[in-house]
Formats: sequence, C-alpha cells, structure tokens
Amino acid sequence: MEMEFDLAGLDAIAQSLWQQYSHKSVWAFYAPMGSGKTTLIAALCRVIGCQDAVSSPTFSIINEYLLQNGSSLYHMDWYRLKGVEDAIEAGVQDLLERKNALVFIEWPELAEDLLNNEVLRIHLEWRGPETRYIKVS
Repeated sequence: MEMEFDLAGLDAIAQSLWQQYSHKSVWAFYAPMGSGKTTLIAALCRVIGCQDAVSSPTFSIINEYLLQNGSSLYHMDWYRLKGVEDAIEAGVQDLLERKNALVFIEWPELAEDLLNNEVLRIHLEWRGPETRYIKVS
C-alpha cells in the first residue's frame, strides 16, 4: 500500500490497514515528529475496538490498552530510548515476543535491532497541513 491521503480520510485509511494487515502482531511507525504517528494509531485503535483512551506514550514508553476481545494492545514510543539496551531494560523485548498481543511502535528506528522481518513497517510523510503520504512494507 502506497498513497497520499487527506486527514479527513484517516479513519478509512485505518480501516483499510486493519483489513489488509490484521494478521501482523507488531506494527512499526516511521515518521518525523508531527507527521501523525499517534493520530494514525488512535484511528487504528478506534477501528479495532480499543476500550481505552489513546494517548502518546512518550514519557511512559509503553501504554497498554484493552481490546474488546480481551487481548492487549501495547502502544510504545521509543523516542526517549538511547538504543537496544534501553529498550530491553524498559521491557519492550518481552512484549514483542508475547503471544496474542498487538504492538504498535513509534520511533522504532531507535532500537531497530529488536525487530524482525515479520514486523509491518509503516512510513508516514507530512505533505501539508491536511495531507500525508503512507507507504507500507
């Protein structure tokens, strides 16, 4: 999937992503500051039935949300991590390996070595105040 979209269509993009990639358990979101990583994750959480309020885990590093089916979604923000060792100390490696859990990661490039080839990689670009570009690999 590769396309430019208007923020008014964000929920439709989230729905499409979930329909195509719900079989993936770890999603990595690559984008510069202010490009909409957390906003896209919030839209995905609405689509998949997250029961909790979604917020950026920049300071907590990990937020856990309960899904309607009783499983957990771990929303991580690795922005403050200094590398793989910091990530391991924060417990992210254990969550990446947890069965029946969904993981969304912002700033994954800061501990990329923890991610395998099975991770869904989503790249966002800011193209204007209301326009973004998305590429999924």
